[in-house]
Amino acid sequence: MNLNKHRVKLKDLCKKTNPAVFKFNTTAEIEPLKGIIGQERAVRSLQFALDIDIQGYNVYLAGAFGTGKTTLASEMVTEKARREAIPPDWCYVYNFKNPDAPKAISLPAGKGANFKKAVAASIESIVNQITKALESQEYEQQKNQILNQFMEETNNRYLQMEEEARSYGFTISRNQTGITSVPAKNGEPISQEEYLNMSDEERQQLMANSTVVQEKLAEALRNYREGEKNVKEKIANLEKQTARVVTKPYFDDLAAQFNGIGEVGEYLAEMQQDLLENVEAFLAKPEEKGMNSLFRLDRRDPLKKYQINLFIDNSHLEHAPVIYEPNPNFANLFGQILYENEFGILATDYSKVKAGTLHRANGGYLILHVWDLIKNFYVWDGLKRVLKNEEITIESVGRMMGITNTESLQPQPIPAKIKVILIGEAIYYYMIYAQDEEFQKLFKIRADFDVEMPRSRKHVYEFAQFIGSVCNDKSLRHFDAEAVAAVVDYSSRMADDQNKLSTSFNKLVEIIYEADAWAKAANSSIIRVKHVKKAINEKRYRSSMSEDRVHEYIVNNRLLIDVDSYKAGQINGLAVFEMGDYHFGRPVRITAKTYVGEKGLVNIEREIRLSGTIHSKGILTLSGYMGDQYAQNKPLSISASLTFEQSYSGIDGDSASSTELYALLSSLAEVPIYQGIAVTGSVNQNGEIQPVGGVNQKIEGFFKTCQALGLNGRQGVIIPIQNVSQLMLDDEVIEAIGQKQFNLWAISHIDQGLEILTGKEAGSRDDYGRFPADSIHYLVDQKLRQWNERRQNGNNGTRRQFSGEKAHRQKRRSKV
Repeated sequence: MNLNKHRVKLKDLCKKTNPAVFKFNTTAEIEPLKGIIGQERAVRSLQFALDIDIQGYNVYLAGAFGTGKTTLASEMVTEKARREAIPPDWCYVYNFKNPDAPKAISLPAGKGANFKKAVAASIESIVNQITKALESQEYEQQKNQILNQFMEETNNRYLQMEEEARSYGFTISRNQTGITSVPAKNGEPISQEEYLNMSDEERQQLMANSTVVQEKLAEALRNYREGEKNVKEKIANLEKQTARVVTKPYFDDLAAQFNGIGEVGEYLAEMQQDLLENVEAFLAKPEEKGMNSLFRLDRRDPLKKYQINLFIDNSHLEHAPVIYEPNPNFANLFGQILYENEFGILATDYSKVKAGTLHRANGGYLILHVWDLIKNFYVWDGLKRVLKNEEITIESVGRMMGITNTESLQPQPIPAKIKVILIGEAIYYYMIYAQDEEFQKLFKIRADFDVEMPRSRKHVYEFAQFIGSVCNDKSLRHFDAEAVAAVVDYSSRMADDQNKLSTSFNKLVEIIYEADAWAKAANSSIIRVKHVKKAINEKRYRSSMSEDRVHEYIVNNRLLIDVDSYKAGQINGLAVFEMGDYHFGRPVRITAKTYVGEKGLVNIEREIRLSGTIHSKGILTLSGYMGDQYAQNKPLSISASLTFEQSYSGIDGDSASSTELYALLSSLAEVPIYQGIAVTGSVNQNGEIQPVGGVNQKIEGFFKTCQALGLNGRQGVIIPIQNVSQLMLDDEVIEAIGQKQFNLWAISHIDQGLEILTGKEAGSRDDYGRFPADSIHYLVDQKLRQWNERRQNGNNGTRRQFSGEKAHRQKRRSKV
């Protein structure tokens, strides 16, 4: 057999980047990368979403972790935001008509802080000026004039009342309880003796006169109280008028400063009216102020309601906001109302209303990770409500659920105009899209990120720019051309394709960081290829303990793997194990046992529920191949069992289906397979070999096993021919193949693999449907034919025996 026919050429084992393509000595000489590499589709989709200013055109960036989604979103959104205006400031103020519903006022960016400062300064000045005005001599004179007039009227009324009382025989006296009338004679109160000496008529007249006097006293008292009330009103009006005169210049100045800005004018008018109506409330006496200071009743401070809660201050912005929220819980995203403990009671007011990320991003862009949102249903539901209603309402989760009503405040909602960029894996997009109709309406743009990109000259040079950018940003040593080429090759290895580059930039950045660390340890001023290889090898070593343990078990014969003998019905398959971010290949012994029967192919893993659906499909595919190949002129009578030896965990994938078919055919033909050759590749019902994943890890895993047990030059691996373009093998494996210590074959059909494994011709049918004598397919076909004939003969013998017994019974019955 010519085994060189399907041998993979040495140049195809790995694609190396020629450092000469880089026209620089180090990456310090080239321009840093602007943007991101190899995501043209995502860039185009995101750009369109940013340019369209219609509700519902929010964006979902879909792709694997570490492909640069957050970086791209931040850069492109920031670039777009630089061309957009700064959104307005927002203030929450006291609602004089409904204190439980604070009002939201919008001001141009930077004006919010000015408004807050101007109002605070004006209120302080107003209070001082009112205090001075009410303590002035002019005010005291006007007030005393009102009081003196009232006292004069009161005295005149008293004298008049006293004169009228004397006309009825009474005199009036004042005491602590008020004014009383006493019977009098000649201006002096009568004694008890004089009263007893009166006649009945005189007494009756005295009682009648007393009633009249009492009525007049009551009327006089009512007039006094009415006058007292009028005096208080006059004094209050005097205070208000004095305060109005004092406050008018300040409020006129505020109105002039913020003329034409939203609802500021209306708010200032309401504030002035409230202040005038409550002048006496903040003109507390010194002792009262002392008590308030002692007990710190700030919430009840009458001046507090005139303060401005600067809710959103955009004075520091240079363009529309771009905000990334790493922790989008309910309070962080939608804002909250804070409380403070006052003597065991939770109290709040409009000054305790705090902004959330949505408020700060209002008028701009908000970047969120979808996984952080879908963990909390209420956050996700609240975000949709904001985007749908285009307004942000501050409320607690408990209030939204209807399980509590702690807060009494209901701040006025703020209009919202926000473009939201969600970042997450594609699987989450499809799940949410299928389950949530509102998601379809609110996130109309999906920007897909690829995990790989073409290995073009342009992308290779951009890789060098990317490395230079990382070195500049993190103040690292720069890479020389050979080191850059090594990183490019490592990227192709990550992509498992000679013509592709990985876009998992987070993993590539790790190599850059670690190569810098090894260069530092070697006292090198630049990063060279040996430092890159050191970083790659050390990274692999840190994660390879499980792989080393597996090979140790093989060497110690705890895992039975044979790499230098011939056995029928036994072959080495190749599997890839994933341990976090580390993947490695290892050989797995697969055995097949065949015998007469009609059970067909029995997958032992499936019988014990260790086989995944794809692996089970691969086994069933073998039945299709066997039927097409050997049962065109006879029934396929076979019983066979297939299993992965010493495998006790789940198995999935069909990459071992060709391997299982080789073992099955070897068992049927009774032709041994060389155990030094391992196989990977799936097979279809036509016998064609199909590509598989993890081909580099599988080859290297079997190479390490053969190396540990002893290389002999005949060992190797058979892979699908389609996987040749994915080969990015280690230098050690390439060197062993170059020195003919190890082999690699690439095939397209099951027959080619049979010939390599057995050294015998596979065989093709001639025009009469016959296989060449002594070929693999001939031997299998003969075995199946013999089994079928044996089975038929066995059935005929059974039928003849049954017929003879039946005739014997009939003969006995006839004799009877």
